[in-house]
Amino acid sequence: MRRIFVAMSLVTGLLTTPFMPARQSEAALGEPAASVAVDRKALSATQRAATTRKGYTVQELVTGGNTVREYIAPSGIVFAVAWNGVSHPDLTLLLGSYLTEYKQALRQAPRQRGQRRSQVKANQVVVEKWGHMRNLQGRAYVPGLVPDGVTINEIK
Repeated sequence: MRRIFVAMSLVTGLLTTPFMPARQSEAALGEPAASVAVDRKALSATQRAATTRKGYTVQELVTGGNTVREYIAPSGIVFAVAWNGVSHPDLTLLLGSYLTEYKQALRQAPRQRGQRRSQVKANQVVVEKWGHMRNLQGRAYVPGLVPDGVTINEIK
């Protein structure tokens, strides 16, 4: 009986998947600050208070063992995202329209085994990952959107 239920569930899932609407690209790099609420919901996260710094605002989302920080320019656009925790976040959600460009650059980048740090530079976006088990970190940013006076080292 259990096998029949599992088989029927699998068949039903396979048949209905093509008819499900495509997931919309949520708040991400290059998106308005209002989209941070969409990220919070998609990540099932809680939002901490926003921190205002000279030239930008940081909104922090906490989910499970991970923290994601979204950096917002005075123009209201997300120019960078940083994270740390037990796992890397879903970059599909955080990179948004830059995801395709990132994936293409990732395929062309030579794989370096044994390295704890990786950097993928595409035409418009840079994604860096580093760390070790249970302490993974990273950041993604669009150099062309970083406000004047803000350094890349501030994105952490």
